[in-house]
Amino acid sequence: MAENNNEKGTPKDYNFDAKWDACIDLSLRRVVYSTVAGAFSGILIFRSPVTRWASVAFGAGLGLGSAYSDCSRLFDKPTEDLRPAAVLESSVSPDAQE
Repeated sequence: MAENNNEKGTPKDYNFDAKWDACIDLSLRRVVYSTVAGAFSGILIFRSPVTRWASVAFGAGLGLGSAYSDCSRLFDKPTEDLRPAAVLESSVSPDAQE
């Protein structure tokens, strides 16, 4: 059904499925990685369980905040920017095709 978006008259810029997939992936990675980094640094630096949990919460908040800001930028851009960098670099320019 997602392939038929352009046939129904939906512009290519509004491909929300790809944007939501990229946003969810980015959010999960950032929250998990920053939570693990907060837990690891809390174990190394702090002795009290309260400050260790505060370090974990701070790391999760950083990950959530950075994911939110990048997802808001992602929804403002056209869909073509979601392609991997290898595809963008290897694409042939229109002048080279002639």
